[in-house]
Amino acid sequence: MQNQPRVNAGNQIIHWLTTGVGRILVSIFVPLVTFLVLWRGFIFLRDSNAPQFIIVLVAVVWGVGGVALLYGVSNWLVEKLSGEWVRRLQPFIFIGPAVAILFWYLFLPTIRTLILSFQDGLARNFVGIENYIFAFTDRVMLEAFRNNLLWMILGTGFSVGLGLLIAVLADRTPLEKVYKAIIFMPMAISFVGAGVIWKFVYAYRGEGVGIQEIGLLNAIVIGLGGKAQPWLLNPPINNLFLIVIMVWLQTGYAMVILSSAIKGIPSELLEAARVDGANEFQVFFQIMVPTIQSTLLTVTTTIVIFSLKLFDIVRVMTGGNYGTNVIANEFYLQQFTYNHSGRASAIAIVLLIAVIPVMIYNLRQFRERRAF
Repeated sequence: MQNQPRVNAGNQIIHWLTTGVGRILVSIFVPLVTFLVLWRGFIFLRDSNAPQFIIVLVAVVWGVGGVALLYGVSNWLVEKLSGEWVRRLQPFIFIGPAVAILFWYLFLPTIRTLILSFQDGLARNFVGIENYIFAFTDRVMLEAFRNNLLWMILGTGFSVGLGLLIAVLADRTPLEKVYKAIIFMPMAISFVGAGVIWKFVYAYRGEGVGIQEIGLLNAIVIGLGGKAQPWLLNPPINNLFLIVIMVWLQTGYAMVILSSAIKGIPSELLEAARVDGANEFQVFFQIMVPTIQSTLLTVTTTIVIFSLKLFDIVRVMTGGNYGTNVIANEFYLQQFTYNHSGRASAIAIVLLIAVIPVMIYNLRQFRERRAF
């Protein structure tokens, strides 16, 4: 008789755990416990004095296995609920961690940057819109805006134009794969690596007796009877030489995407246009381009976003000197060279605002094509 209350209490606990509310609380509690175990494991590995190889190996096994365990346990618990609650909660089991990571590493830093943009260089005093006034009136910033506009127009135009031209022409050759592989190859190089490569192409040693030029472009000019030039020191033409690097890098990307879109055009449609008397230019401008318009706009907006955020090439080649500064490089200088967090944050917000409309347009294009 004394054990009867204990049995009843146990049955009540089991009954509570099997109800909707109990299951929901358990489905929240168990993943939290699993996450805390993973976190403590991370702390242990971080502070461990074991050999580096052992730490890396355990971290990989712990990380991959722990994430799989976290998803598996959470999904198993949610599936124990009623069908309605499964439909409500199961999507969040898989997108929840991604949303949490985006919130922590993207949304919160953006809010923090916005707050800093209204403060002084040391982030101690509120200065209103003074940093934004600087961003839109300073001579160096206006130069950066001008250069970014130049990159956006010329860089995007030539990258997309050459990519489209190569995609059309290469499609008619027996060595299509070879040509496309060569054009696409620069995409495998980092922007910093590309900057180093092209720095040797534009290298200028200066004038003087016995000085031998090592730059490829100057070697060609001298071989043709000309005189070596400091290609990266003379504005505004030096911006054009930097834009060439972007075109070299991005043409392959545009070519691959546009080539796949062109191959999706029904051959019957092209043949019907030719039978009706259309020449190749008419087929291209009146059939191909309108058909792949959505893909063309997507590629264009993607490269526009890249041109607005451009940093690596300018930083490696000129450091933003000689009239080549861009918005992202000025942000870097304000934050890490001049130690002015307020101005750097304001420039970052301006850059974010400039990119957002293009991103929204790009997402709308994806949605219309049912990419989501």
